[in-house]
Amino acid sequence: MNLIIDIGNSSCKSALFEQGAIKEFHKGSNSLIECLDEWRGKYEIEKAIVSSVIEIPATIVEQLEALPCPYIQFSTSMQLPVKILYRTPHTLGADRIAAVIGAQSEAPKKDILVIDAGSAITYDFLDAQGNYHGGNIAPGVSMRLAALHLQTGKLPLVAAEGDTPALGYDTTTAIRSGVINGIKYEIEGYISEISKKYPSLLIFLTGGDEKFLINSIKSRIFADEYLVLKGLNRILTDHGTK
Repeated sequence: MNLIIDIGNSSCKSALFEQGAIKEFHKGSNSLIECLDEWRGKYEIEKAIVSSVIEIPATIVEQLEALPCPYIQFSTSMQLPVKILYRTPHTLGADRIAAVIGAQSEAPKKDILVIDAGSAITYDFLDAQGNYHGGNIAPGVSMRLAALHLQTGKLPLVAAEGDTPALGYDTTTAIRSGVINGIKYEIEGYISEISKKYPSLLIFLTGGDEKFLINSIKSRIFADEYLVLKGLNRILTDHGTK
């Protein structure tokens, strides 16, 4: 059984994989893996990998060190099934490359754009030959809503959930629609531009804010909230076998 841990800016996703399939999944705080004691008592954990966009909290380090097997901390310097063309690979977020590898596992030998809609929105491109070209980083839904409130004198802090008309009919809907519809147009623009050179482009959408975006984006998109975890599981499974 493989234990996969993905620590983000605001939450931690954990999963157990058995023969490539998810057996258990948990999403919680990024300071403690609440499910780990239960899983240790229930299953035989043979391998473990952790990816984190922040410094791994001491509480989680203690939990990992208590595992019955050593754990791997993922980095882009490891041997990977993709070739990284990014000029500064040491600055590349581990979750970004793991998501690309997860998408490649689902659609091998395809041109792929991975959109991860979390605290930030990342756009990452992998060609059919397995070359990772890089991508872009933009503010996410919550970050944009907070910025409008914090950087202005009168605009309120608006929740992402709620009515999102094409044109806002009051200040609340004007802000929400401006942010969410703006992101949708942004995504469509990236897809349209990259598809000019790669017409068979496949698009994968993941991340905590995918639910706000998936239903109204015109392009064909594969939504998969487990994409990063699937990529990390592939990396862990391949580790030491090549």
